[in-house]
Amino acid sequence: MDEQSVEELSTEYLKIRKEREEIKQYYDHMDKLLVDKMADVETKLLDILNAQNASSISTKTATVVRRITSRYNPSNWDAVYDMIYKYKAFGLLHKRVHDTNMKQFLEENPDVYPEGLNVDSRYTVVVKRKSQE
Repeated sequence: MDEQSVEELSTEYLKIRKEREEIKQYYDHMDKLLVDKMADVETKLLDILNAQNASSISTKTATVVRRITSRYNPSNWDAVYDMIYKYKAFGLLHKRVHDTNMKQFLEENPDVYPEGLNVDSRYTVVVKRKSQE
């Protein structure tokens, strides 16, 4: 088996990471151009639907549908938490734990550990580029 040194492997790792960053930057740029173009087309389609007061229009290639999209952004989280607790409406929240905050909470409260909390801990490798002096 060909044994590579840590020097060789870390250099290769940094090279690959740089290439990925360049590809991602190019992709992000090109994707933004396409997203902007799609937004322009969506605006024109919505204008047509609004002008015709139509909820949908069918063409040979597609069906264009006008719908209402709602997003909810509480300005008073305490009131929202109280309502969720009062009505046991916990499904209104995302079922996810903030990893960093949970780690900090458990470190600060070593005697508190919720039943059923699973922890997946593993070693990972971090490669840091040395600063050029």
